Amino acid sequence: MTILLAGLIGLGAGAMAFYWTGGPARNGSSAACTAARATAAKLQPLARGEVAAFKVTEAPMVAPNLAFKAPDGRQLTMADFRGRMVLLNLWATWCAPCRHEMPALDRLQETLGGERFEVVAVNIDTRNPDRAAAWLTETGIRKLANYNDHSARIFQDLKAAGRAFGMPTTLLIDGNGCELGFIAGPAEWASEDALRLIRTALGG
Repeated sequence: MTILLAGLIGLGAGAMAFYWTGGPARNGSSAACTAARATAAKLQPLARGEVAAFKVTEAPMVAPNLAFKAPDGRQLTMADFRGRMVLLNLWATWCAPCRHEMPALDRLQETLGGERFEVVAVNIDTRNPDRAAAWLTETGIRKLANYNDHSARIFQDLKAAGRAFGMPTTLLIDGNGCELGFIAGPAEWASEDALRLIRTALGG
């Protein structure tokens, strides 16, 4: 009976961990994200209009240290972007909604990109790895760097963390690596609604 009770308790604990609505389990202490909680509260009323689907993370924690490659082939992780707010976007050339929102992401980078903020659009095409660079050139995308993960492991890692439900997938991560919110699906990132959201996150 004691063994059975212990097993049931363990199973219940596992179920509770799986159903935790605070988001995925992450590395790092929530204490590192104290400032992010105040920022997230400011973003809550701004998730409307063109970014109405943006889900503010009510209890920010350090986001997964995802890995991908720079345009020159160097291995990067999200830790390399500490000190800069990042709008992390996963996209693929076979994804029509992804292609539709890329020009808006490019304009967002042109408008707000710099030392404090970057749109990090990571391509996850697993076939024809040169296709993404060619498509960006043909479409006139000039401001976004061609980050990539042709293994698509980054998508699987986000899926395991409860943050990838389809394509495109986008996360807003502050300079301390804390997740402020996420969105499943495309958005008009060059709209006034989106610019207001990002500027507020930046403290503007």
